[in-house]
Amino acid sequence: MLRSRRVGPATYRRLIAEHGSADGALAALPAIAAAAGVADYEICPAGVVIAEMKAGHAAGARLLMQGDPDWPPAIDDLSDAPPLLWALGRVDLLHRPMIAMVGARNASSLGTRMAKALASDLTAAGYVVVSGLARGIDAAAHHAALAGGTVAVQAGGVDVIYPVENTDLAHLIAAQGLRLSEMPMGLQPQARHFPARNRIIAGLSRAVIVVEAAAKSGSLITARDALDQHRDVLAVPGHPFDARAAGCNMLIRDGAQLVRSAADVIEALGARPAAPLPLTIPDQPPAPRRTLQEAAALHNQILDRLGASPVAEDQLIRDLGSPSPLVAPVLIDLELDGRIARSAGGLLSRVS
Repeated sequence: MLRSRRVGPATYRRLIAEHGSADGALAALPAIAAAAGVADYEICPAGVVIAEMKAGHAAGARLLMQGDPDWPPAIDDLSDAPPLLWALGRVDLLHRPMIAMVGARNASSLGTRMAKALASDLTAAGYVVVSGLARGIDAAAHHAALAGGTVAVQAGGVDVIYPVENTDLAHLIAAQGLRLSEMPMGLQPQARHFPARNRIIAGLSRAVIVVEAAAKSGSLITARDALDQHRDVLAVPGHPFDARAAGCNMLIRDGAQLVRSAADVIEALGARPAAPLPLTIPDQPPAPRRTLQEAAALHNQILDRLGASPVAEDQLIRDLGSPSPLVAPVLIDLELDGRIARSAGGLLSRVS
């Protein structure tokens, strides 16, 4: 069901809840798709799933499902938590406290040194370092954390190494640490897969440390995901004239914990205040529930109203006449699916 077209984690859960079982949900999918205007809908063929299972076995990977004894419970805090994860390596690391470390791909020498020092000292203190196997800060953190424990969350299939320059590192992580992915085996990562990967990095971790990040970067998306999940966000300060430090300095300005060493991180996590930190997003009332038919109809309404000319999000919501808590998750779904694009100022446009 999860590999069927237009079925993501949130839809998967809603289908199971509405139909009581996977069999019932699969049987209902074609009718639901037809109601959404999708003709000749077919569920994922069994042969595709069998091929994926065989590919996972050949790669030495293990499929973890919710309810599995080795499933990481922290990730269930995500509103769109993945129902399954391919794991390659030491799944026992998922039961140790984890801290994410992210940053610039074009990291400076100082940033790389800082990432290595933090990762080495944090693993010595018993933490597992989580990152995204990217070049720069991610790679430095993984390398330094290998001996103590590291988890690499991948944007493509767990058997697809990206970037290629990190091939040796990826093999070391599979042997000494753990590689994870919610994506099908063999899937080549695309731009829209990285924000989805970032939410898992944040969801696994007690806190996210941003070592170097530009004012507009994927690392800040991970930090935002962490805030949405009520995780702590910490940042390493940098020189005001260095663009690679702009994002970190902004986070600190807005209340993130300043990090000079691993001792600062350990102190921040060990002395968690009773009241929320300034950066923590307060609890929001639960969003109204939508049936799949309603969600599909809203998808179509949004796409019908958007074109190549950008439109302000609040104007779109007013035009739709729907409550913002209903529209916002659908906009995120469409953005992650590559159907709409968000430009400066929060303007939205349809991707042709």
